[in-house]
Amino acid sequence: MKHLFLIFLMNLLHQYAGKSLRRDGSSLKSFEDIKNEIAGYTDIAKAIIDLAVHGKAQNRSYERLAVFADTIGPRLSGSKNLEAAIKYMFSALQKDGLENVHLEPVKVPHWERGEEFAVMLEPRNHSIAILGLGNSIATPPEGIIAEVIVVASFDELRARAQEAKGKIVVYNEPFISYGETVQYRLQGAVEAAKVGAVASLIRSIASFSIHSPHTGGQSYQPDVPQIPTACITVEDAEMMSRMSLRGTKIVVHLRMGAKTYPDSLSFNTVAEIVGSKYPEQVVLVSGHLDSWDVGQGAMDDGGGSFISWEALSLIKDLGLRPKRTLRLVLWTGEEQGGVGAKQYYQLHKENISNFDIVMESDEGTFQPSGLGFSGSAEARDIVKEIMTLLQPINVTDVYDPADGTDIAYWMRDGVPGASLYNDISKYFWFHHSQGDTMTVQDPNQMNLCAAVWTVVSYVIADMEDMLPRV
Repeated sequence: MKHLFLIFLMNLLHQYAGKSLRRDGSSLKSFEDIKNEIAGYTDIAKAIIDLAVHGKAQNRSYERLAVFADTIGPRLSGSKNLEAAIKYMFSALQKDGLENVHLEPVKVPHWERGEEFAVMLEPRNHSIAILGLGNSIATPPEGIIAEVIVVASFDELRARAQEAKGKIVVYNEPFISYGETVQYRLQGAVEAAKVGAVASLIRSIASFSIHSPHTGGQSYQPDVPQIPTACITVEDAEMMSRMSLRGTKIVVHLRMGAKTYPDSLSFNTVAEIVGSKYPEQVVLVSGHLDSWDVGQGAMDDGGGSFISWEALSLIKDLGLRPKRTLRLVLWTGEEQGGVGAKQYYQLHKENISNFDIVMESDEGTFQPSGLGFSGSAEARDIVKEIMTLLQPINVTDVYDPADGTDIAYWMRDGVPGASLYNDISKYFWFHHSQGDTMTVQDPNQMNLCAAVWTVVSYVIADMEDMLPRV
């Protein structure tokens, strides 16, 4: 019997050579099978690229974004502009002939900066360009007049804690990377309040400046007094640092009229191309529709939102219908910490096994070089193979990991995630500033980004099997 069993086992192994076995005994595709399946999309990928980069859809995502940005402007959470933007997109997606266009309600924070200014009174009169940070409290109506203490780090602030009491803390922290340096914007007010400061002014989190303040979110702590906080330009932070190092007394008059209102009703905006074979399974492409209240929000994140819309438009224009549902989500309240995405996740997580991949573009739509990816090693190998289809435009690299506030909830639960990887060397020149306008955008680069986004999302949505998970 032992020999008969060995013969049977050898025949079985020969039958499934190069394949894996599922627990139910059915065969899994070998990677060679998967490569051949992906290679079968070469002509479709070329058609998508040709339409997006050279054909009738050339520059469409840019032109759509320009009309939107010029018409609506910046779109802060809770604002009339964001409300108008959502109505605009709801109508535009319907006119584009997409399916299941709908709005999903979300409660979002509502903060307004009001009038604000800062003036150096000593050692000379000088107007300081500022932008209040999100959720900051106001100063008293007459403002705050106080001496300044300039520090380069939290460690220096703590070491000089006795000097900081009753003063305005100015942070002149060097820009290392956004991820590392942004802690000063997020926590600067709290750390200054802990040592008795009356306000904090943070050097803008920017890699380059032409006297441009950059706003963004910040967080108070329940057990720490709240003080007004704003960002200032790199130039003014460095000037006050030089003055301070020379022993010069600096006095600033700061006035901010910020107000926080009760949460407002907003919406995540959703549209689909319904899958032909597995409509309950979802490939999600996304960007966030809200922005800060400066510039036009064209780069952050108009570009990501509009190439995500373009992905569905290109697929529809080519008469394609993938096996899975391709779902566009334009998030709301991202700048306040992914508020809309969190509520979307809570609403849909019961169907998490049906989410094939979640994709978000939120780091610019400049010259693309590849895809950021988070997922299992097996899924990564498949995505790498899919990226070979983009060889005609030389965008084939896969980086680790994917990044995106709005898709983080899904990725933490094991859903594969992807983000657009592009040249961000100038991204933080304009980020959260008055410089974030259509002038930053390049139509040719947006065409390439749209082609990448469309090829990847379509092929994953149309392959016979979902991406394997960890």
